[in-house]
Amino acid sequence: MVDTRSYEDRRDHGCVEGAVVIHRNVLEWRVDPSSAHRDPAVASRRGPLIVMCQQGYSSSLAAATLQQLGVLDATDLEGGFEAWVAAGLPVVPGP
Repeated sequence: MVDTRSYEDRRDHGCVEGAVVIHRNVLEWRVDPSSAHRDPAVASRRGPLIVMCQQGYSSSLAAATLQQLGVLDATDLEGGFEAWVAAGLPVVPGP
């Protein structure tokens, strides 16, 4: 899972343990398989790439863009971090 939320959102609301933090404005560079700037943690993942934002809006657009770049298993967490919390899933304190 890739967390694209701001530092402030992560600080104020918490984090999903194990999520890779990549700010939204550099996401494509860090995930694009052909990019020299891709994040090794994302490149070596197993399974789908799940993008998460705070409410699920920007992550759905980000996942669509990543699919256009060739990351065919990119998807988003519907409802974002807020849906994660509402489902009672575990959260750890933010930075």
